[in-house]
Amino acid sequence: MALDDGTLLVLREWRKTQRAEALKFGFSTMNKNQLIFTNIDNKFLSPAKPRKWLIAAQEKYDLKSITVHGFRHTHCSLLFEAGATIQEVQERLGHTDVKTTMNIYTHVTKKTKKETALKFANYINIV
Repeated sequence: MALDDGTLLVLREWRKTQRAEALKFGFSTMNKNQLIFTNIDNKFLSPAKPRKWLIAAQEKYDLKSITVHGFRHTHCSLLFEAGATIQEVQERLGHTDVKTTMNIYTHVTKKTKKETALKFANYINIV
């Protein structure tokens, strides 16, 4: 998956921090297959861990509740609003079939279709 330069910069900085922290516990993170986020034993995180972090941040900063999966949905919606095609979104989300993407995100694609019609109307000076 392609990532923008800003995201890559954040991940590179995290990798430096991760290396330093892991060394304190006797782990080398120089392996090319190193996980990005790990538990204290440098292994896979429990699937519930990101949710716990999210809840803690929401409570600490009095933020609206959203699930980890909700961020995936938001990412998809923003991709459509940015002009990504259904095929681009399908690939980004890892859906094997474009129908899956369409079925889950129909409400977003309807909005995009309406916006596309308005763009065309504006272009030919009807509106």
